[in-house]
Amino acid sequence: MIKDDLKGQRVTVAGLGRFGGGIAAARWLCERRARVLVTDTSTPEGLAASLEQLKGLDIEYRLGGHVVEDFTGCDLVVASPAIAPSNPYLRAAREAKVPVTTEIRLFVERCHLPVVAVSGTKGKSTTSKLLALMLETKYKVHLGGNIGKSLLFDLPQMKEGTEGAEGELVLLELSSFMLEYLGEIQWAPHVSVLTMLDCDHLEWHGTREAYLNAKRNLVRYQKRGDIAVLGGDCAIAREFSGSTAARVVWYSMTSRPRFALTIPGEHNQLNAQAAFAAAECLGISWEAAQEAIGDFRGLPHRLELVHQHGGIAFYNDSIATIPNAAAAALEAFPAGKVIQIVGGHDKQLSYDRMSDAIAARAKAMLVIGDAAPLIMANMKKRHPQYAEIYELEDLAAAMRKARELARPGDVVLLSTGCASYGQFANFEVRGQKFAGLAKELFK
Repeated sequence: MIKDDLKGQRVTVAGLGRFGGGIAAARWLCERRARVLVTDTSTPEGLAASLEQLKGLDIEYRLGGHVVEDFTGCDLVVASPAIAPSNPYLRAAREAKVPVTTEIRLFVERCHLPVVAVSGTKGKSTTSKLLALMLETKYKVHLGGNIGKSLLFDLPQMKEGTEGAEGELVLLELSSFMLEYLGEIQWAPHVSVLTMLDCDHLEWHGTREAYLNAKRNLVRYQKRGDIAVLGGDCAIAREFSGSTAARVVWYSMTSRPRFALTIPGEHNQLNAQAAFAAAECLGISWEAAQEAIGDFRGLPHRLELVHQHGGIAFYNDSIATIPNAAAAALEAFPAGKVIQIVGGHDKQLSYDRMSDAIAARAKAMLVIGDAAPLIMANMKKRHPQYAEIYELEDLAAAMRKARELARPGDVVLLSTGCASYGQFANFEVRGQKFAGLAKELFK
């Protein structure tokens, strides 16, 4: 564990980023009067919003690239989880005997409350939010992690009990990147929840096996008395069940009564079942859970209804950055009514299931990005009879084509099955662009 007394220590924060972890770590270190240097490969212009949040703090910056001496000549490196442990600068730090940690490790090493942690390939943010709503009927819940909030600054307020509730819990959404680093300290939550498991982030982990091995860290170090909530219909989850000493609780579409949900899609019903399987273990009744989530309308970029015009609905599912997630999104709507926008940056994953789903259920497929030739070839190979397929230059062109094709009762769905890189900085920017185009072109 990194000591709390960091006064005068030279600390390099590697990877400021745009999503909060690096920002929170830098602020927390400054509070402890460490000598902080922030380094990032992005330029000051690209990090303007993040830098604004650190304005006025005594921080040295090295942006637009890294220098090895910043990693070898300091007392501690706090790395963004987006930087792989195999990164040459982190390797240099370790070779120089400089400890390397992450924001999430700084938090869990200091957290004394019971922790519930959610991970998976897709569905983890929605499941985390559904579970938080359920648990808040009985507990004070601190929700953070990959869902976008650092809990470092909540630590002083965390108590074992709180007025008006049975107690307090921490609920963390954890990415495979975070779990890779947490595995180094053999950390485990009291309750783990694994949502849909597939394959992703091969550019970071290198292989499917390495990616799943990181996910396995969620349950690997749990002990007797802990609980692992796993999907009974998932072969990977069944295999994971042999890697934990925790009590395994299974969930499926049929294991418990269905919830009445506002958010569409059978995959969201499964997310709700995963959340409730964990909540039930912590004393939440089905009736209380249903009341808590009945009005939940979903998170941004996750089958988010962003516009309606002339009987046409526009759903932003930009979070669907793998093909199987795009297939699941399509299945949330009636067959023959969906104009689906797919494509983007290829992640070296199979498009078979996505092609099959589109051929069976979509009115048309609009393809964009550098993955377009691969998607087109896959569809023509598997379903040569499927004719409503159009390759477009970019998202704007795809939306103009959708305007030609859409009729009252149709759905225009952005669920690409690919990363956003090449045309957009991230999936959030892509989703915002889709919503803006929908409102601009359909009015």
